[in-house]
Amino acid sequence: MPDDRIDINISLVRKLVDSQFPQWVDLPITAAEPMGWDNYTYRLGTDMKVRLPSASRYAMQVEKEHRWLPKLASFLPLPIPAPAAVGKPAYGYPWPWSISRWIDGDVAGLDRIADLSEFAVDLAQFLNALQAVDATNGPPAGPQNFYRGGPLTVYDAETRRAIDALGDRIDTVAMIALWDAALQSTWTGPPVWVHGDVSAGNLLVKDGRLSAVIDFGSSGVGDPACDLAIAWTRLSTESREAFRAALNADDGLWIRGCAWALWKALITVDTAAHPPGARSPKEVIDEIVARGPLS
Repeated sequence: MPDDRIDINISLVRKLVDSQFPQWVDLPITAAEPMGWDNYTYRLGTDMKVRLPSASRYAMQVEKEHRWLPKLASFLPLPIPAPAAVGKPAYGYPWPWSISRWIDGDVAGLDRIADLSEFAVDLAQFLNALQAVDATNGPPAGPQNFYRGGPLTVYDAETRRAIDALGDRIDTVAMIALWDAALQSTWTGPPVWVHGDVSAGNLLVKDGRLSAVIDFGSSGVGDPACDLAIAWTRLSTESREAFRAALNADDGLWIRGCAWALWKALITVDTAAHPPGARSPKEVIDEIVARGPLS
């Protein structure tokens, strides 16, 4: 995906906030760490954050989060972002933007997680609760959320091109076999809520335990397999088994989750960037080859 994001600075954020939400003109604005990729994130005082989409493909996430996150929050066992306001385009910034409550916590790097299996079970329980929320009229998978919750067939051609381009740098036979097996499996249940981007950078920890889940920009309703990719991008063999057991994931769901992890790793393997606290794309591929999708 091309990096066509626009530049944003504190001066612009200050003007947007002051002109549209004068009740917060006295609150300081500072860059958050990490800043984010889909959205640039700034602290507004100590209790709020400002998020501005970095490119047009992320702009539709603003209204979706503002509408749905309050409806989801009361059913979930961990905090999620609480929207406070939606801003309008101004001063050359072209898209809607948002203000929400700040959630304290650290990105879920391995050095901050006390027990990875406990972390995996806590995450699985959060996903179980999310999937149990009534999905009636929820946003379906589509280009606005990069087809999270949708069928893997959307990315079939891209995945096969990536496998072919990498050639003998990876085990192409194993990758094609896994991908083909995943395509033969389908979700037969009703659509359920998915987060869409369960990655280390969107999971917060406090005192060594999972404490919050953030960034629902890719959320929607459909097949929950996309939310299982973290089993290969972050978890160990033991914690992966605990995660699967807590989800009660059958072979079909599990192999589709592995395929989601594989797709993302294949298309980003030659990039330097990857979410903080996660394996690199090449490490994900190697992990899948070494362990197999059903282990």
